[in-house]
Amino acid sequence: MAVSESKNKKTVGYHQGEVNTVISVEDVNRQAQQLGSGVSEETINNLIKDEPFLKIENLRAGYGKMEILHDFTLKISKGESLCLIGPNGAGKSTVLHSIFGFTKIFSGSISVRNENGEQNITNLTPSEKLKEAGIAYILQDNSVFPGMTVEENLWMGGYLKEKPEEAKEAAEEIFAKYERLANRRHQPARVLSGGERRLLEISRALVMKPQVLLVDEPSIGLEPRFIEMVFEILYDLQEKEGKTIIMVEQNAKKGLEFADIGYVLVAGELALAGKGNELLENPEVGRLFLGG
Repeated sequence: MAVSESKNKKTVGYHQGEVNTVISVEDVNRQAQQLGSGVSEETINNLIKDEPFLKIENLRAGYGKMEILHDFTLKISKGESLCLIGPNGAGKSTVLHSIFGFTKIFSGSISVRNENGEQNITNLTPSEKLKEAGIAYILQDNSVFPGMTVEENLWMGGYLKEKPEEAKEAAEEIFAKYERLANRRHQPARVLSGGERRLLEISRALVMKPQVLLVDEPSIGLEPRFIEMVFEILYDLQEKEGKTIIMVEQNAKKGLEFADIGYVLVAGELALAGKGNELLENPEVGRLFLGG
């Protein structure tokens, strides 16, 4: 990108804004490291409204021999939402991967609270986390089966159910809720718009009736009107059904507007944490991640 030599050059943050000069990814990482030197457990505890429903404590995790997360801690209450933002390579998606069982855990723990108290789920497989702990992962990539009908895609979401009829019953509940999908139930998923595909991906995760939704980049690749639709769906799931939502969102402004709590990750560590609306007002967060 050519850099304007104008004296009125405007420098803006990450992923947002019309620019004359942009901060490079390297500069964002370097400057983000100056946001803070860690977040106290007291601060983390004060951000949640009730006892932790899902809790990560001092987690060191990564892939193979590479450690990405360093002593990472996260707490969220039932029915709350949390958005992870930060520069590229900060470890945001690795947090979701670790919760769901896609990474190697070097140390630390992950737990959820159920009717029997706190359950350690650190070493459960992804299937066990979905079936036993009620945690569902919604991928950032287009993961629908294009040759299958919308209805068949939903049935696939119930692959862990003991009886196929249970998945079909859950699919009917989803069709009753989302007319947009019901109208296309017998059509192949490849004919869906981008927003409809994202709705199908979310709905397929709901077939197992999870309590926790891990949502990776819900707005990626979508037109603005579909982004609004997706966030309205997530808001409805949180407010009306009490789902706990942990998301990674490249559109930091949209993610923080939605979430109760915001975490800023830098180089695999928690650099800053606050209420979503508080981070929106933080000038350094704004400069680096919100476009102003």
